[in-house]
Amino acid sequence: MAQQTIGAAPLQTRPAAALTTHEALKTPARQAYEALHWGFVAAPVLAGADKFFDLMTDWDAYLARPFARLSPLSPHRTMLAVGAVEIAAGLVVAARPKVGGWVVAGWLAGIIANLAARGRAWDIALRDVGLLLGAVALARLAAARERGEIA
Repeated sequence: MAQQTIGAAPLQTRPAAALTTHEALKTPARQAYEALHWGFVAAPVLAGADKFFDLMTDWDAYLARPFARLSPLSPHRTMLAVGAVEIAAGLVVAARPKVGGWVVAGWLAGIIANLAARGRAWDIALRDVGLLLGAVALARLAAARERGEIA
C-alpha cells in the first residue's frame, strides 16, 4: 500500500470505508466535505434567522420590485417567508447534504436572479455565484460520500 502524508504523519492509503473516523477527518476530501456541509447549514440558518431581526442589514431593501409584485404578501412579510425558507434549507443540508446542497444551490440561483432584477448589488450577486458553486460541490461530495468514495 502506498503512503501519503497528511500533516506530519503518514497515512496508509486504504479504501475510504476502511479508515477510522479520526483518519478520515485528516483527508482533504473529508475536510472539504465537512467544511461545506456545516458551512451550508450555518449560513442559511443565520441569514434566515436574521430576516426576523435585521441585525446584519435591512433585508427588505434587497427584494426586487418585480419579485415583490409577485408575492401576495407585503415586502417585509415576503422577506420573513424567505427567512423561514432559508432556515428550512439549512436544516435540510444538516440532515441530507446531498439533497440540501441542490436545494441551497437552487435558492441561491433565485437570489442571484432577484439581485439581477434590482440592477444593483452585482458584487453580492457575484459572491452568491461562488456560494452556488460551493453548494453544488457539497451535493457532489455528499453523493461521493454516500457511495463510499469519501470516508
